[in-house]
Amino acid sequence: MSIDSQMTESMVPSSNHLALDFTVETRHACDERIEISILRAALEASWDYRTAYQSVQCAGNPALGQCYPTSRVVQWFLPEFEIARGQVWTGETTEAHFWNVRRSEAGLEHLDLSWSQFPPGSAVKSFELLDRQNFGDGPTTTARVELLLQRVLLKLAATSALSR
Repeated sequence: MSIDSQMTESMVPSSNHLALDFTVETRHACDERIEISILRAALEASWDYRTAYQSVQCAGNPALGQCYPTSRVVQWFLPEFEIARGQVWTGETTEAHFWNVRRSEAGLEHLDLSWSQFPPGSAVKSFELLDRQNFGDGPTTTARVELLLQRVLLKLAATSALSR
């Protein structure tokens, strides 16, 4: 499996909830393997204001505000990835951001499927890996994550993208 990532280590100096458990112990909820390009397409097709942070919308920037639920859904499909929380300098402001990271023999591999929300030239200034046992998500965040996962699963099922 290749990492379709736009970041490299060198860049670093609801009432309708699904009953899904995102913890390591029950990670086997998704035993299927999926190509990252297919997962990316399903995620992008599933984003909207209801999955975005504070319902933010910006014409021409569908990834805006989608980083946290996207990183959680990626981790659900690819449990070998942790979630990173970092600070991104956009050239004008510093923004909070979430993406996925895994350790490999070559070091850290970054997978960021919502990096396109930032303007060219943006750079990660710092990051830390989150404890997957203690995300501390509130009800609104949990609802956004669950909605995005539900939509992605439906899109993948419709295209038969999951295979055992």
